[in-house]
Amino acid sequence: MPAEIPTQHSLDCDLLVIGSGAAGLAAAVTAAHHGQKVVLVEKDPVFGGATAWSGGWMWVPRNPLARRAGIEEDIEQPRTYLRHELGEQYRPEMVDAFLEACPEMVGFFEQHTALQFVDGNGIPDMHGDTPGAATGGHQVIAAPYDAREVGALLPRLRKTMRETSFIGMPIMAGADLAAFLGMTRSLHAFTHVTRRFTAHLYHLARYGRAMHLVNGVALVARLAKSADDLGVRLLESAPARRLIIENGQVRGAVVERDGAELTIRSGAVVLAAGGFPNDPARRKAMFPRDASGHDNLALPPLACSGDGLCLGESAGGVVADDLKSPVAWAPVSRVPYPDGTVGHFPHIIDRGKPGIIGVLANGKRFVNEAGGYYDYVAAMLEAVPEGEEPCSWLICDHRFQRRYGLGFARPAPVPLWPQLRNGYLKRGNSIEQLARECGIDPAGLANTVAEFNQHARQGQDPAFRRGSTPFNRRNGDALHTGPNPCVAPIEQGPFYAVKVQPGCFGTFAGLRTDGNARVLDIAGRPIPGLYAAGTDMASVLGGHYPSGGINLGPAMTFGYIAGKHVAGVA
Repeated sequence: MPAEIPTQHSLDCDLLVIGSGAAGLAAAVTAAHHGQKVVLVEKDPVFGGATAWSGGWMWVPRNPLARRAGIEEDIEQPRTYLRHELGEQYRPEMVDAFLEACPEMVGFFEQHTALQFVDGNGIPDMHGDTPGAATGGHQVIAAPYDAREVGALLPRLRKTMRETSFIGMPIMAGADLAAFLGMTRSLHAFTHVTRRFTAHLYHLARYGRAMHLVNGVALVARLAKSADDLGVRLLESAPARRLIIENGQVRGAVVERDGAELTIRSGAVVLAAGGFPNDPARRKAMFPRDASGHDNLALPPLACSGDGLCLGESAGGVVADDLKSPVAWAPVSRVPYPDGTVGHFPHIIDRGKPGIIGVLANGKRFVNEAGGYYDYVAAMLEAVPEGEEPCSWLICDHRFQRRYGLGFARPAPVPLWPQLRNGYLKRGNSIEQLARECGIDPAGLANTVAEFNQHARQGQDPAFRRGSTPFNRRNGDALHTGPNPCVAPIEQGPFYAVKVQPGCFGTFAGLRTDGNARVLDIAGRPIPGLYAAGTDMASVLGGHYPSGGINLGPAMTFGYIAGKHVAGVA
């Protein structure tokens, strides 16, 4: 049963956790399992933070699921990969603390909580040419979850992101997503989709929401259920206003609750409030090409607005400013809705499929589109001159759009007219007409498409070597009949385009910590009683993005490390 809302003006506990994403919940569950009295507060009226809107993948090398599948690797392999990827930002203490705890963290949650996993053993590291890169065995995701298992907690949990679901139905990466993309080409896939969609309609009619939870919402639901089972007091709509600091030690916080102040005294505090993707002032100061503080499109909920960083700084903590990037980039398109609101769609899947290219306003390509989402935006920012709007366009033909979809414009049999009418999707009967609709140089785009098609008919991409790495090919289409699962010509009109802008999954520039997740002061000394995890902690990987799941993997792992350290567990 959910914890009762307190009526007193103060609470006492061993650990106060601020934030309810993966990092905060992991810390709360770990500490509670080890006998600590834990209170968790969340600013929003629902739990889950940015985690609930994520794909839910966690990068955790040497995890037990990989080992059970026969994938054995020495810790030196992922260490080598990170050493080459991170370069000057490689911090041995943080990397080793992370890599050593990964298998232990997954094993702990598997054995002692409601959190169970599905392996991502077939998912390669992003940069296959880097020494130490693995072709699989580094990723896990929360197993699908029946929402009825959550009980009375369910209305207090964040629902899935509407842009990445279909009528509120989350779709799990892997076989589930492949079935949805292949439903017009395979009877087996069509049957799977029909079964899933019929069940979802029943759940909507009976419960008013999706009940088959996958991805980030499954991770949050399983962690929240575990926390509730362990007696963690979960308080939503309770933003933390200030830390309690006595004799140089953090001893709790004052939160706002029902319009009044609630004092929560604790032996320690874990900051896990989601970084600063929606803090205009800090974005303006730290993000590249964000002069107004609103120029880039943030995917996390608005409540992820820098509270944890401000609280940490008030106790003497320092926000890292020497990372490769302060932000976890993602290519994003704006989705206009009939009620006047605007959503954000992350382009994770479509860019790797055969028959699409990304171009700038001059009509020229600038990147291997099948590469990582972070890499796509980084290349776009580098290619667009200062003073011009940093954006690009994803270009495809009718066959591609109907087969794979383009951003929020879903594949067949979903109709296209709503996205054409609201301007999200641009269409032209010729490449030149499409260019004029988008404000792209017509001659430049026509030349780019002609050159691309010349090589694509043979499955080649000499300009950017698309399809040359295992990660590229994983993002392609295994059912594609051509020689390259990532490359096909763009030639069957009409043609379509979607405008893509810099966006982010979250931030990397968090509070400096040590390998036990303790927040450090300006002299590099741990601040007694203060911990940080998730995006309130400075990126363990130095602001680099070497693989999918490198936000949630460290978030879960350092939440676990913090919870153990608070409980005094070696």
